[in-house]
Amino acid sequence: MRTLIIGAAGMIGRKLAARLPKDDLILHDVVPFDGASVVSDLSAPGEAEKLIARRPELIFHLAAVVSGEAEADFDKGYRVNLDGTRELFEAIRKANYKPRVVFTSSIAVFGAPFPEAIGDEFLNAPLTSYGTQKAIGELLLSDYSRRGFFDGIGLRLPTICVRPGKPNKAASGFFSGIIREPLAGQEAVLPVPETVRHWFASPRAAIGFLLHAAKLDTEKLGARRNLSMPGVSATVGEQIEALRKVAGEKTAGLIRREPDATIMRIVEGWPRNFDTRRALALGFRADAAFEDIIRIHIEDEVQKSSAPQPGRG
Repeated sequence: MRTLIIGAAGMIGRKLAARLPKDDLILHDVVPFDGASVVSDLSAPGEAEKLIARRPELIFHLAAVVSGEAEADFDKGYRVNLDGTRELFEAIRKANYKPRVVFTSSIAVFGAPFPEAIGDEFLNAPLTSYGTQKAIGELLLSDYSRRGFFDGIGLRLPTICVRPGKPNKAASGFFSGIIREPLAGQEAVLPVPETVRHWFASPRAAIGFLLHAAKLDTEKLGARRNLSMPGVSATVGEQIEALRKVAGEKTAGLIRREPDATIMRIVEGWPRNFDTRRALALGFRADAAFEDIIRIHIEDEVQKSSAPQPGRG
């Protein structure tokens, strides 16, 4: 099956590409990267048409300007997250074929005040530009699917943790930083109180969501094409305690508290817990506990990076 990954240079895009057959895989991003098939700006006129010229049967739309950057740069957030998505959907419609489109949305489509656990029927009332852009993308995906232009499914991903590599501009970046940096023997900054609760999934679980969505019978979705993915609800304090259990007191002691009012203001409007019975009934599976998320990071990133390389002794 010819498959297109938009946003393939990102962490999830790279991990997803590694799980798919290479012989008919199109990898796209706005920045050059190893293995790139197409490098272009999806929101630029005509680029989406070029990108789907080979009519991929399966399209993963992962590309986005992340939360903190979308809030700081209003124009860029709407151009990439909204205009780019609309350009893609319109290009598919005009090409007159019906691929499966898997769109990565976000729990940021929901805004406070929240019930104890947010179900899929809860009102979409985002409190950030990023959340608004994702909510509009969800509506477009549902309408284009309803009209038969493509077969779409939108996945509201939890915050992915622990993200490997360097921090990005997401306001949620500290959730990974307070685990990733201490495990590497480095100090990490915590900008919010330990009482902050959030919804998490590992990168491994996120790839599982995407692969499952690619083959899911969408007739089971009916008209409700977007759904929240399962995850782990944990406070920052519970994250730190899980780190302490897995890696010890010395590692957990590398976290430095440094309050940041801007990040706290953004985080206060984010969801904390979800009722994902619909996704679970459809076969989506996530991590069992935050300790498992940490162990997955150690297995997939820390141990891999410290393993001896061929020819290097």
